[in-house]
Amino acid sequence: MFLTLLFATFGISLVVCFVVERLFNKPIHGILHRLIPEAISSAWARYIKFALYVVGISGGVRVREIERYINPMYNQDAPLVLDRNRWVLEVYRTVIESLQSIALMLLLFFFIAIVAYVFVRLVEPLKKRKEQAAAGDAGAPSR
Repeated sequence: MFLTLLFATFGISLVVCFVVERLFNKPIHGILHRLIPEAISSAWARYIKFALYVVGISGGVRVREIERYINPMYNQDAPLVLDRNRWVLEVYRTVIESLQSIALMLLLFFFIAIVAYVFVRLVEPLKKRKEQAAAGDAGAPSR
């Protein structure tokens, strides 16, 4: 039963990560294409997706909590039994913990992205002024 629970929580976490990754695929690509040059933005998008899976699965598969079913040291009164109610609770916890972990990771990503976006918006006008000044100097007759 323990192995079944372990693989079930892994599978559920994997499905949750897949669904969330599909939901946020376009926003992640859009943000990265705006902030990072095209050549490396796809690599960063792939890394963000990888991190999403790692964070989601590690948050959903709570090995220490699952150990309660096999290690009597954690259970002072009586060993825990994997009945139907316990399975429903474990599946619910897996979904919620996966989503919570992914949400924190995406919140951090979007926070950093918004700070970078503001920085890019502040720097762009300065770049244009320098380019215009350089173009103005190049067009001026030399003496």
